[in-house]
Amino acid sequence: MTAENGDRRPAFRALALPHLDALLSRAGLDPADRLRARAVAEVLPFRTNSYVVDELIDWDLAPDDPIYRLVFPQTDMLPKGDIDRIAALLTQGAPAPQLQAEVHGIRMRLNPHPGGQQVLNTPLSDGLPIEGIQHKYPETVLFFPRQGQSCHAYCTYCFRWPQFVGEPGMRMASGDATALREYVLAHPEVTSVLITGGDPLMMSSAVLARYVEPLLDIPHLESVRIGTKALSYWPHRVLTDPDADDLLRLFERVVHSGRNLALMGHYSHPRELATAESERALRRVQGTGAVVRCQAPLIRGVNDRASDWTGLWRKLVALGAVPYYMFVERDTGPQDYFAVPLSRAYEIFREAYAQVSGLARTVRGPIMSATPGKVQVDGITEVAGQRAFVLHYVQARDPELVGHPFFAAYDPNARWLTDLKPLVGEGALLGLD
Repeated sequence: MTAENGDRRPAFRALALPHLDALLSRAGLDPADRLRARAVAEVLPFRTNSYVVDELIDWDLAPDDPIYRLVFPQTDMLPKGDIDRIAALLTQGAPAPQLQAEVHGIRMRLNPHPGGQQVLNTPLSDGLPIEGIQHKYPETVLFFPRQGQSCHAYCTYCFRWPQFVGEPGMRMASGDATALREYVLAHPEVTSVLITGGDPLMMSSAVLARYVEPLLDIPHLESVRIGTKALSYWPHRVLTDPDADDLLRLFERVVHSGRNLALMGHYSHPRELATAESERALRRVQGTGAVVRCQAPLIRGVNDRASDWTGLWRKLVALGAVPYYMFVERDTGPQDYFAVPLSRAYEIFREAYAQVSGLARTVRGPIMSATPGKVQVDGITEVAGQRAFVLHYVQARDPELVGHPFFAAYDPNARWLTDLKPLVGEGALLGLD
């Protein structure tokens, strides 16, 4: 498989903090709001690139454009007091250690590692944690390659934000491909490995191959997954980057080994599929035999209309991709700013789901990826005269919980599992007992 004749080869150009003020000016922000957005960017990571800026954002709609909101810090994304303190330090030209100490304190209040990632999900060897591996569900192992802990652009909602801020002890990562192989070999219950980050497609094809290829002779391994936003934020990664063809040949080798290769594509809005490059990128990946499964969280101000999801799922199906998950914004980072109440999330999902064909109804949602497992909101009903959410576990630490419906008292303001109150006898299933 080779790049198409006549393809231009644009170079990737990252845009980060030094470019932020000029880009905020382009969006029409006044100096005070630019300072407040810069204060947010001191706490949560900011990075975009020329493709996103030039091809995906409608600058006539900024700062309300959904893709702009997807990648640029908002002036009120964090509590006002926190933003005011950081803005004051920036204005005063405070020493770096003073600024960093204030930023660190704010980050620690943002629940940087939700869902027991560092305590409950990290396996041990001789009593010591195995770096860069997460094993929450019996069948699936997550691996965080050290070289893949960045992205072509950072989403403002990202629940993996601690991977990118450079603070000691926050990042999960490993460069040990042998340790990954040995761990999977020693655990025959593992049938799927998810290589994640960050974005593994930030790595060169040769480096990615060093992690993937040693897995391909493990008899009980059925699938390799790669979590990526590259098909949206930098489709040239599989079109014209210098090693694009090498990457696709690696995908082919995984498929030819008899395993399913799934690219877990993060698509948040139908605009991300509106360019010719994005469509061609999907086609090239699919041409290797890989399957592209698509997921994103429901984000206030970005994709919180049913029409956003209907348009997204229909377009994905037309391009041969598989709608997979609609997530609920996780309980970390700027959740207070971006989250939508569960009741509203369910109504958006239901309305969108009702307007697509059966081919798009592979999608599941709204899903909370919480400490005990992935919990789906199935509906709102009445139980013994009490209004209630109907839920079930799509996946769980305890496999016995999977698939069983359970109920929680209806709360129009609840945004997360821990906001819910169990009905009688339901506390264990909520993980609250």
